[in-house]
Amino acid sequence: MPDLESFRRETRAWLEANCPAEMRQPVVSENDACWGGRHFKFQSEAQRRWMRIMGERGWTVPTWPKIYGGGGLSKEEAAVLNAEMRALGCRPPLSSFGIWMLGPALLAHGTEEQKLEHLPKIARGEIRWCQGYSEPNAGSDLAALATKAEVHDDHLIVNGQKIWTSYADEADWIFCLVRTSTAKKHTGISFVLFDMESPGVSTRPILLISGKSPFCETFFDNVRVPRGNVVGELNAGWTIAKYLLTHEREMIGGIGERSNVKPLGEFAANAVGLDETGRLSEPSLRAQIARFEIDEAAFRLLMQATGDRARQGVGNPAMSSALKFYGAELNKRRWELMASAAGADGLEWEGERSQDGTVARTWLRSKGNSIEGGTSEIQLNVVAKRILGLPGV
Repeated sequence: MPDLESFRRETRAWLEANCPAEMRQPVVSENDACWGGRHFKFQSEAQRRWMRIMGERGWTVPTWPKIYGGGGLSKEEAAVLNAEMRALGCRPPLSSFGIWMLGPALLAHGTEEQKLEHLPKIARGEIRWCQGYSEPNAGSDLAALATKAEVHDDHLIVNGQKIWTSYADEADWIFCLVRTSTAKKHTGISFVLFDMESPGVSTRPILLISGKSPFCETFFDNVRVPRGNVVGELNAGWTIAKYLLTHEREMIGGIGERSNVKPLGEFAANAVGLDETGRLSEPSLRAQIARFEIDEAAFRLLMQATGDRARQGVGNPAMSSALKFYGAELNKRRWELMASAAGADGLEWEGERSQDGTVARTWLRSKGNSIEGGTSEIQLNVVAKRILGLPGV
C-alpha cells in the first residue's frame, strides 16, 4: 500500500519535528495528563503547545470528519498515526470524556447544529465534559434514575442528584440522563447537555481510600436547559445512553493495556535487582510478571481484533463488556504486582521520591475499576447472554 507507506513517512517526520521532548516522557498519573477545558492549568508550555498543534491538525480525534474538528483520516491511517506516536513515545495530546464518550454519541445521534457547536470544541480541548449517569439509587440499574426534567415549550427544568460524577468540579459541561416521563422505565429518559456554570448546579467531592478522587456528588436545583440541548428525541435517551456506554466500557477496558506505564519487568528490576544471569532476582515475582505479560499481550491482540471486526461491520457490541471486565482485572493485577515489587517503598504515601505515593494510591484506586462503568458482575452477565448465548435464570 504505497499511499499508506507515504503517509507513514510523512507522519513520522511531522511528529519528530513537532512533538516537544517533554511530551515524549511517560504519563505517570491522571494529573500528568492534559484534560483541556476552560480552567485547565497546563503543567508546561510544551503541554499547551502539543495539545494546540495536534488539535489544529485534527489529530486529537484523527478519524472524525474535518468539518467537526477532526483529521478526516481513514481507520488505517489512524492506526499508522497511533503506531508512530507509540514508536516515538509521544503522549496523547488530550484526554477527554468528550473524545471517548460524548463525541461518538453526537456523531451518531446529534443534530448538525449540535455537532458543529460541540465537536470542534472537544477536538481542540476548549471544553471539558463530565458524565451525569449514576445516582444514589441508580447504579447498575441505571434506568431507575430519578433526576427529573420538567418539559416546557423551549426549555427543561432539571432537579435531582448524580453521584460518582468524575471531574464534575473541573468540568465545563455535562452530558446527563434525566427522566422526562414516568410512563415507562426505559422510554421516559432523555439525554441532555448543559453548562456546569448554569444557575442551580453544584458539586461536592467524594474522597476515596486512595486519599484522592476525581469523583463528585452533583446537584441540580431548578437548572434551566434549552430544549435544543436535548440529543435525539425526547424520552428516547436510553438508546443513546446504551450506545455511549459501549464506548465508556471500551475506554475503561483500555486500561488493561500498558500504554505509557513502565513495563512491569523494568519496574521490578529497578526495585529488586537482577541475579547473576541477568534475570529478576525474585523467582516467584518473575513468574507472576511473565504470566501477566502474556495475558497483557493476549488482551492487546483481542483489542486489535475487536477493532478490526467492528470496522468490518461484523463486531458484537457486547464485546465492550468483555473488554471492560478483563481490562479492569488486568489493571488491578498490574498495580498489585507493582506494589509487591516495590515492597515497603511501595507503601510510601507522599513525597517527591514516590511521586506523591503513585504506586500505593494507584493500587488502591485500581480496586474501583471493577465497579465503575458497570460492575464486573453486570459485565459477566452481558457476556453470558449476548456473547455466549447462555439462558437466563
